[in-house]
Parts: sequence; C-alpha cells; structure tokens
Amino acid sequence: MKIQSLELFKVPPRWLFLKITTDEGITGWGEPIVEGKADTVAAAVKEMEDYLIGRSPMDIEDIWQVLYRGQFYRGGPVLMSAISGIEQALWDIKGKYLNVPVYEMLGGAVRDKIRVYSWIGGDRPSDVAKAAKEKYDQGYSAVKMNATEEMEWIDSFKKVEDVIDRVQSIREVLGYDIDIALDFHGRVHKSMARVMMKELEPYKLMFVEEPVLTENEEAFVELRRHCAIPIATGERNYTRWGFKRILHDGGVDIIQPDLSHTGGILEAKKIAAMAEAYDVAVAPHCPLGPIALAACLQLDFCTPNVFIQEQSLGIHYNKGSDLLDYLKDPQVFQYDKGYVAKLTKPGLGIEIDEEKVREMAKIGHQWKNPVWRTRDGVVAEW
Repeated sequence: MKIQSLELFKVPPRWLFLKITTDEGITGWGEPIVEGKADTVAAAVKEMEDYLIGRSPMDIEDIWQVLYRGQFYRGGPVLMSAISGIEQALWDIKGKYLNVPVYEMLGGAVRDKIRVYSWIGGDRPSDVAKAAKEKYDQGYSAVKMNATEEMEWIDSFKKVEDVIDRVQSIREVLGYDIDIALDFHGRVHKSMARVMMKELEPYKLMFVEEPVLTENEEAFVELRRHCAIPIATGERNYTRWGFKRILHDGGVDIIQPDLSHTGGILEAKKIAAMAEAYDVAVAPHCPLGPIALAACLQLDFCTPNVFIQEQSLGIHYNKGSDLLDYLKDPQVFQYDKGYVAKLTKPGLGIEIDEEKVREMAKIGHQWKNPVWRTRDGVVAEW
C-alpha cells in the first residue's frame, strides 16, 4: 500500500482538513491547522507532499522523523501543525487497514470513558453563571472560561475584582458541583498573574491555564510557589523538546499538548509519558474540529495520566459551523453526564462527511484573531 495523493480543505469556522488517499483506496483524515494561519499551514503540507507520495502509510515513525529531522529548520507552530495533521491521517489509514482503533496500536485502552469540559463566556466573559448552569443541566461537570479581557503589565485591581466576581457568581449558583478552569490565555503578565492567582485561591479552581506566556518558563515556578491552584500550559509548546524544560523545572501541574500543533498522536503520547515520570497530569488542548478531537480521544483512551479533555461544541469561535457538522454519525461524540464513551470504530473512530466537507470548502474562511490594545494604544496579548 502506497500514499497516492493529499487533498486539503479549508472549511468554516476556522479549520483545515487533510485527506490522504492510498493506492488501495483507504483514506485517512487529519487536521493540520494553526488558527488564523490556515493558508500558511496548507502551503507547508504541500511542501511536504514530495516526501509522502509513494511511501507506505504504515511507516508513521519514519515518515515523522523525515518530516521533522530531515530538514535543517524544524519546530514551531506552522511546521509542527503540518506534520501533526499528516500524522493523524496516517494513523487513521493504519487503523482502518488493521481494523482497530488507534489506541489499540498504542498499548490498548486504560479507560472506558473520558471526562470532557465545555467552554463558556466568550473572549470577553459575561453571564458566566447562567452559562455554567446551562452546561451543568446538559450534564457537564466542568467548564472553562477566559479569565479576563486585555490587561496591561501592571493594571487596576478592578480587573482582578471582575474576575473574582465572575467565579464567585458560578460558585453561588452551583457551589462545588461543577469544576471551574480559568484560561488566562497568556494575557496576564507575571506581576498581575501573581495577584490574580492569590485572590482566586479560595475558590478552589480545577486549574489556571497559561497564567503567563509559555516562553516565560521561569515565571511558572515562581507562580507555583505563591499559590496552590494547579497550573496548566502547553498549547503553544511543540514536540517533546518543547515540554522538556518546563517539566524539569517543576512549574506546572497539568500539560496541554495540542495534537494538531505539537506533532500528532504519537508525539503527544511521548510527551504524556514524560509528564507521567514527573507526576504531571495531561489535559489535551482542543478548541478545534472533529478530526482533532478524535485524535485527542484516541490518546486519552490509552494514556493513564490524562484526566479531562477539552472539546469545542458550542464554543464562541464556531460561528457558521460546529463540531458535529462534518460527521456522518454525530452520535460518536455523544456526551453522557460529562463523559465521552470509548470510540470503537477503526482508525480515528469517526467517519467524515466528505460531501459536506467539499460543500463547505467552497465557502472557506479567512478567520483571524482580533488585535487588542490597552487604553493607551499599546498592543495587548489576545
């Protein structure tokens, strides 16, 4: 069996899908995307095509090594996202060829279901108590929201107070029947992050995500000394080498590799194994489409230190299309009391509605994240 062709589809709301076809007619799907850079990643995939055509899709590790190490320049979000989507599609093909789910080829299942959480609140969070109650009534036991809007290096305590008020509003409605995670999104600088985390400590959060930008690795250790809230990061770390120092330094409790950015399924499995050696939990990052989520779930089912999975159903980014729109059988992601049952179909465990994909690719998208500025006009982290 040989790889015969690659085809890319840019589909709403902000995704890029990859279809790899073999000479035996077996196809695999992947999701190589950097949000806001779909055309750039598509170009990177096309540049890698020459290394794939005519290769056996079964040789996943060797193909990964060629795509990663065979070039002088390596790493970063664009190149690693291109490799990630290709790698996902190859696992999909291999699983279909062998008639087993991907997790069966990575050691077998360690669980029957995986807990998921839901997003609430949008980019500038509001009405979070009402939204949390709606998610709770739908069966979710955990929610995540952005902590704050744009922040200056040193900002008013009023912004900290606004964050506290939103978290408190959820606790007043649901108490500790629901877990709350706050995503700082790298918007908060070190000094304000320290203040905010200390003030949030009494509310017993599930975790705080990206309290500072991941390149400020030394700050994670300092923040962890000041506060008992578990710290999570990792959506902007790529490959096991991008996680090595932050795990060694001991500044995080939870890592969040994104399987469409960090190098794919097997690379995330290697990262999770590294984390296990440091007694660190895993919560894969996935505000993306159904292929990326399916890849995450395959990792989740065979990885003991994964404890929860992000998913994008109803997320504020998904205007025009949503997670289930591109699946022939949306029931495969049926959420029951905040859990997804183990996928049993071969490969990634989903069947893409190719007709729908082709239809929506004619519409495409030009999604870009907003550019935020502080009150004095300085560009702020989004």
